[in-house]
Order: sequence, then C-alpha cells, then structure tokens
Amino acid sequence: MKALFVCSGNKEGEPGIVIKNQAELLSNLGVEIAFFPVIGMGFWGYIRNIWVLYKYLRIHNYDIIHSHYSLSAFVTTIALWFQKNNPHIVSLMGSDINARGISRGLISYCSSKFWNVTIVKSRSMQDKLTLSRVEVIPNGVDISKIEGISRDYLDNRKDRKEKRILFAADPGRTSKNFRLANQAVSLTKHKLDVVYDLSHSEILIKILSSDIVLLTSKWEGSPNIVKEAMACNKPVVSTDVGDVKWLFGSEPGYFLANFEPLDVAEKIEFALEFANTEEETNGRQRVIDIGLDSKTVASKIISIYEREIKLSN
Repeated sequence: MKALFVCSGNKEGEPGIVIKNQAELLSNLGVEIAFFPVIGMGFWGYIRNIWVLYKYLRIHNYDIIHSHYSLSAFVTTIALWFQKNNPHIVSLMGSDINARGISRGLISYCSSKFWNVTIVKSRSMQDKLTLSRVEVIPNGVDISKIEGISRDYLDNRKDRKEKRILFAADPGRTSKNFRLANQAVSLTKHKLDVVYDLSHSEILIKILSSDIVLLTSKWEGSPNIVKEAMACNKPVVSTDVGDVKWLFGSEPGYFLANFEPLDVAEKIEFALEFANTEEETNGRQRVIDIGLDSKTVASKIISIYEREIKLSN
C-alpha cells in the first residue's frame, strides 16, 4: 500500500515530529509513505501549492492521500478535484480547534462533501467542530523507543538536589501559555526547564531526566508530551485541555489544574512529592490499556486506509 502524506514543510522542508513519527509507525507495518511538503505561510501561501500538487499527482500514483492540518487538506482537496479518485483522509490537529469564520465553514463543508474520513485527536475536537465521517484516533506512543533509552537518566535524577520541572514547548506560542507556567513555578522554590526544537529522541531523554512534566496550554487536541511523559512513568501537571482528563483516568501521579497560577503551583508541589516518594507512576500501562501504544494506533489508521481503498474501487 502506498500513501502520500501532504503536510506543512515550512521547517526546512521537513514534516513535524508528530507527523514523522506517524509515518514511521505506519512504515513499520508495511505502508510505503511519501511526503509532499506544503511550503508557504498562511492561507494564500498554502494556496500557491495547489498547482504544484496537481502536477505531482499526475505523474505519481498512490493508493491513498492523507493530509495533515486543515490548510494542507484544502490544498489537496482542490488538487484532487479534476483528476484522481484517490481516497482522501484528513487528520485535523489541535490548532484546528480554533478555526473561525470561513476556515471553520470550509472544514465542515469539505468534511461532508469531499473528505472520505476526518480523523480528530480527541472527543473535544469532535464536539467543537461540525464534521462528517469522523474517527477519533489520538497519536500513539512508541513504547519501544522509550524502553530503549538508558535507565541512567533515572539514576542521575536521584543524585540531583534541584528539581527539574519540564516545559517542552516554544514559549513564544500563545497556545502553550508559558506565562501561566512561569507564574506558577515562580510561586515555588523550583526552576522551570524550558526545551523546544529538539529531536524526538532528545525530547524523550529530557522527559526521562526530569522530575515532572508541566503542560499549561490554553487548548490542545491530544497532547503528545502528556502521553510520552505517561509512557515514561513521569508525574504530570496539566490544565484540563483536549483529552488530558481521559488520558489521566484515575491513575495516581497525574494532576489537573485550572488556569490560576496558585492552583498550578499547588499541583506542581503535589507532583514533586509524588515523584519523591513513589519515584514512578503507572502511566505506561495506562497508555497501553487505553490503546495508545504506537502499534495499536497505526493498525487503526491502516484499517481506515484499507476500508476506503476498497470502497473507492
């Protein structure tokens, strides 16, 4: 089976970490993945890619087209209009939740008229957007990658005097709400470890070498940093966004906070105390139990591919 991923290529022509990881997981199960990077900023920047993609699809054959993010999906929808009958799967990401006006209307219209299946990352995304033929499939976690990283990082953590509170996001992104994280941590005696623009392996190492992971986002779909922290058996403090409440379940070591700095600071202290007394959570087993290990998630996506290819023939 051959699939084309249409996605943003604005970072040096490369897809983002989340999309790369999904492609790798599907490849491991036998799907041949190619990428078409959409390069351009904003609506009109994306529109300029329609003709390029149209010409590309005239000379390349794929069993299925899978677009990531709504703008990439709009480009693909128009490029496919007059030439191919490829099934078109669209994955909407966390930022698509906040589409407004024309963009939200286009998402709803295209979902009902043109997209074979729309994949969203959480029930909250499904509830906020008016969509047709929806599948809720959060991104999966590659447990084997985490298990392959040396346990030395845990040993080093025990020997440190200072606590590491990891904030793994670009502080410049409004949605990540760094201001709240900074205000909350300033109310404690601890320091915030801010990291971003790292490779996936480097992020996993940062998680393993931290004491707790902090997420203060204003909105999310299904935050990967939370799932990966859980798969690393790390305590997490998070605002109640996306599917975080569901991810946590009733597992000890996971703390939901509101958007008040004092509440976030209190939950940080609870999480650090848990890390000090219990050392690890049971988050990895929780990730496996709710079917968010990479193989289970990839198998669900492949099942959608197979079904839609069969229906299109």
